[in-house]
Amino acid sequence: MNLYSRFENAFSQALDKPALVLADAPDWTYAHLKGQVELAAGALAAAGVAPGDRVLVQLPKLPETVALYLACLKIGAVYVPVNTAYTPREVAYFIEDAEPRLFVATDPEAGNGGVPVETLTESGGGWRTRLAGAEPVRDTIGRDDKDLAAILYTSGTTGRAKGAMLSHNNLASNVLALDRYWGWRDDDVLLHALPIFHVHGLFVALHCAFLRATPVIFQTRFDIDALIAELPNATVLMGVPTFYTRLLADPRFDAALAAGMRLFISGSAPLTEQTFAEFEARTGKRILERYGMTETLMNTSNPLDGERVAGTVGFALPHIAARIAAEDGQVLGPGEVGGIEVRGENVFSGYWQMPERTAEEFRGDGFFRTGDLGVMDAEGRFSIVGRAKDLVISGGYNVYPKEVERLLDEMPEVTESAVIGVPHPDFGEAVVAVLVAAEGVSEDRVDVHLRGNLARYKQPKRVLCVNELPRNTMGKVQKNELRERYSDIFTA
Repeated sequence: MNLYSRFENAFSQALDKPALVLADAPDWTYAHLKGQVELAAGALAAAGVAPGDRVLVQLPKLPETVALYLACLKIGAVYVPVNTAYTPREVAYFIEDAEPRLFVATDPEAGNGGVPVETLTESGGGWRTRLAGAEPVRDTIGRDDKDLAAILYTSGTTGRAKGAMLSHNNLASNVLALDRYWGWRDDDVLLHALPIFHVHGLFVALHCAFLRATPVIFQTRFDIDALIAELPNATVLMGVPTFYTRLLADPRFDAALAAGMRLFISGSAPLTEQTFAEFEARTGKRILERYGMTETLMNTSNPLDGERVAGTVGFALPHIAARIAAEDGQVLGPGEVGGIEVRGENVFSGYWQMPERTAEEFRGDGFFRTGDLGVMDAEGRFSIVGRAKDLVISGGYNVYPKEVERLLDEMPEVTESAVIGVPHPDFGEAVVAVLVAAEGVSEDRVDVHLRGNLARYKQPKRVLCVNELPRNTMGKVQKNELRERYSDIFTA
């Protein structure tokens, strides 16, 4: 079934209900959203977009962007969103690789002549003109489970960016699992301040709301004042850890402000145990942390009812199998560190036009190798210790950055930490701690704190203080940038 058919059925039962609650414009009801999707579908068809064609999109967070995405689903096109921060040179690669039928962007020159371009901005653009004259498409095209709904490109921090192919069934199975697991209610109101070119904001947050046609407070960007102003009107917030650290840093955020909230969800980057504890102390509510990725959508989650354990990402979602395995594929037992592997209807079919790379990432029994290192406890609860590429091998010993970072984050002077490995003439790699600290922290102070809590070979050989850690748009620390920045501190 076409995923949009599920949403459309819900929209039709809630036509007068708010869909997108906007700050500087009249709200969109579900009737208006449904109508705008039908117009966008007509505009896409008039532009020659047919089922299976890719539509590349580099747009700001606008209601029309949401309608365009849903219209692609409706007519069977493949939605390809890209980060609004990407440069024309980066976008040129996506155009060459995805071969889109149409590119919708803010800049009319964005396509470099290689693909038809429609423009859309807050104030106008050719796409709005095309919408105004479009013949609405009422019928939603049928799709098979394996038919592509979207291609999302991974960050490409190492080598060529890869396009993860996500089917209608991948998306549908995941939102149905989340709806049940998170107990989504017909009276929920989602506070949405995430970008919508990414799995978290587009496929997790919006899908959960659209499946039951519940209101979305649609904020165009993360703004602490706007977030605090709308918290009393919402019941669910999905955010990255930065959302929660910024809320805790604001004296206006207290238990009374959070009283009406049913659920605070965190993902896209690790939430520190300190933030988890401070949030509970301030509000009496426990953040629910979950784990997902572009290729698999959501894999695990702490429970809605039951113990939410700080520093963990919970249990495998219903109908998803997850395990810890060694590099050779041997399945490891509780307490053993290895690669996290998953299998289920949520897992993508492969990388666009990269069959060899796809084959490398799947085991013979269908499990996908996520590239994340983790550990599972005896109850089946997962914790992530880092990316496999972030593993530090110092003097022949494995050092898992997360283990060191958790101890560093316990220090009262430390706001956040990132542990990396850099080349070392004696040890091969040396452990380096990069800290954001209120007053700066000496290596001696770190040594005193870690001594007795951590094996000597795991302790940092250098401690560096910075004003802030480099992050991508989803709040993930870019350790590759740190490794490059400090690559010669032991070898220069």
